[in-house]
Amino acid sequence: MREHTNSLRWSIVWMILLVLGMPLRAEAQRVAKYGADFLSGGVGARALGMGSAYVGLAQDVTAGYWNPAGLHGLDYPEVAYMHAERFAGIVSFDYGSVALPVNARSTVGLSFFRSGVNDIKNTLDAWDPERDQPKPRPETYFTSFSAADYAFFLSYARALGERLSVGLTGKIIRRTIGDFADAWGYSFDLGLQYRTGRFVLGANLQDVSTMLQSWSINPDAFRLEDVNPDTGQPYTFEEVFEQELPEGGSYLVLPVARLGSGVVLPLGASHLTLGLDLDFAFDGQQAYAFNLGDVSFHPRLGTEFSYRGVLAFRAGLSRITTSDQYGLDVVPTVGTGLRLKQVSLDYGFGDFAGLPSDLGYSHRISLQLRLEQPGLAR
Repeated sequence: MREHTNSLRWSIVWMILLVLGMPLRAEAQRVAKYGADFLSGGVGARALGMGSAYVGLAQDVTAGYWNPAGLHGLDYPEVAYMHAERFAGIVSFDYGSVALPVNARSTVGLSFFRSGVNDIKNTLDAWDPERDQPKPRPETYFTSFSAADYAFFLSYARALGERLSVGLTGKIIRRTIGDFADAWGYSFDLGLQYRTGRFVLGANLQDVSTMLQSWSINPDAFRLEDVNPDTGQPYTFEEVFEQELPEGGSYLVLPVARLGSGVVLPLGASHLTLGLDLDFAFDGQQAYAFNLGDVSFHPRLGTEFSYRGVLAFRAGLSRITTSDQYGLDVVPTVGTGLRLKQVSLDYGFGDFAGLPSDLGYSHRISLQLRLEQPGLAR
């Protein structure tokens, strides 16, 4: 009985602390290393199948995420949707976007993201504060809540010549953890893409303004349903578990510089595409990344063979890291795609090797539609 009591007590405490993912007391404007981590997995099964080496190659509707300057590569309006299951299906991720050429030089795009974990157990009311132990049949007092992250991107690209284009993406982030806490965040990305012959170079400065996320905590959500006879009010979390609740505050998400390159090699009626990206992060990550002081480096490699522009086969390395414990660690990805007239259907598969393999596989499926109508051409 004591073991069961301790297990439930700690499940309550850690449920709160781990779900919030915040220190017990938040200092003003602390740096949050994982403040927008739900967006780091990327979008579009084509890009993900190529190891996410897509900053230089992005010239479709998904460029609103990878590199807003690449939106200039659209000749017609495009619509895309992707669904992904990560960590053995625990986390669901949905992405939708639309992009529209405005005139010969300008393109606009709108993107929506949702990442969520559903059916998280709230065990607060399964604890009996009077007896300081679980209630009989504690599972009957469990309730459920969801933790969800949302993002809205508004992108604009403009050509500065035949080879050079620039882009800007404004970002709004919304994060919710049931009724317990919520946050808003704001920032923008700057992109550049240069094309010459078969080669392309790109750069995307993510959160160049430094994203500011403001968290708010709802203390009432932590109150138990049982009433304290001394106060006549519901028991508070602090009274029962002798743990302080987190406080709201502001967090900073530091910029990341993403550089990309690519080349398209014709092979008769088919072609081979190669991509190489390198991210520069300034969050002090050192444990599992190549680094120089507080700057860490994250390379990615990708390739795609397209047969007559209809059937594509892809492979890549989405993560290349090193550590004293594991040595060199790489995470490969594979994918395939089918293009039929104005519709593309793509599939990507990853996280099946390296350190993340313990958390399950990731499947990504995306659908892309090009509205190739004469009246809609750029």
